[in-house]
Amino acid sequence: MLKGKSIILGITGGIAAYKGAALCSKLVQAGAIVHIIMTESATRFITPLTLQTLSRNPVYIDTFDERDPAVVSHIHLADHADLIVIAPATANAIAKLAGGHADDMLSTTLLAATCPVLVAPAMNVHMYEHPAVVNNLELLAARGVMFVEPGTGQLACGYVAKGRLAEPEDIVLAIESWFGRGGKLKGKRVLVTAGGTMERLDPVRYLTNDSSGKMGFAIAEAALLMGADVTLVAGRTSVAPPAGVKVIRVESAEQMLEAVTGIYDDMDIVVKSAAVADYRAVQISGQKLKKSGEKLVLELERTTDILETLGQRKQNQFLVGFAAETEDIDHYAMDKLRRKHCDLIVANDVSLDGAGFNGDTNIVQIFGSEGLVEAMPLLSKREVAVHLLELIAGRLAYSGGNGK
Repeated sequence: MLKGKSIILGITGGIAAYKGAALCSKLVQAGAIVHIIMTESATRFITPLTLQTLSRNPVYIDTFDERDPAVVSHIHLADHADLIVIAPATANAIAKLAGGHADDMLSTTLLAATCPVLVAPAMNVHMYEHPAVVNNLELLAARGVMFVEPGTGQLACGYVAKGRLAEPEDIVLAIESWFGRGGKLKGKRVLVTAGGTMERLDPVRYLTNDSSGKMGFAIAEAALLMGADVTLVAGRTSVAPPAGVKVIRVESAEQMLEAVTGIYDDMDIVVKSAAVADYRAVQISGQKLKKSGEKLVLELERTTDILETLGQRKQNQFLVGFAAETEDIDHYAMDKLRRKHCDLIVANDVSLDGAGFNGDTNIVQIFGSEGLVEAMPLLSKREVAVHLLELIAGRLAYSGGNGK
């Protein structure tokens, strides 16, 4: 898939620069021709010699270090690149790219490039969430720049939070998605729901669940990398949504129903990965409920089943539902698929280690009308998302472009 592809790997000055060596090695092993451009700051974290040895090509740092009088290096590199990957991308590098600055070899090459650009941010969580960085990411996404979202983990500053550079395996997966699958969903409109809903009891209390939104966000990111126009309807989540997708924020199951049904008719693919509340309070108190007695009895009523509603209204949409279970996975998944007129059901046993809420991994089984389609081992949610969308794209191609 990557054999013979010319990839520029830009490495900027963050502690995660050391992962650039593993990423370079994996790309070369996959058959890619890798040209490294480092910022001066990046050389403080990893030596150019290391990357030159791994890439088997000269490493570029200084714009004025012209080695071939027949070409201008940054123009020559930009003209012959199939893809530019910046990993890690610091807040400063992202700001330069967004602002069109060209004051070093990497930023100058980026400004001259016409090929796709894939950015893998890495920074402190507060930097990542700063309005200036958020605006820059949104601006780049609007220009068509693709992103591999950072992961959540131990940061060099000591925080355990979002901002950690995606693992090299995940970045390679994203690159393969672009080259091997980049056009498979081109022109398709994809709707993804993610996160948990919140059902208010009073102004300060609510019913909810443990959904983090990570699985839905991974699906939205993978669909974007495959060329789709992605809309994400997100409830309560513990992480930020991927850049480059349209995000509609909701709180309750009723709000999610309204948001989804309002755009459903215009969609080609719908993936309902949100964990929607089954019940809500019959009456919501306008004031904080006070303690009175040893027990509090709440009267609940059913919420509208969004997936079932979509199944009943389905025309040519390819509809995918999720089923989080703890027993009899096959039975409940197939029952849900038939009752709700889904094309696929993604089921997982949330009681298994690595398959529950909030984690970065999942263990899923995918069911279609014929029964079990694929059983996946423990994989990252990014890998699950790519496999799922590959399956959807294949079924759409076989059926002539719709879910029937």
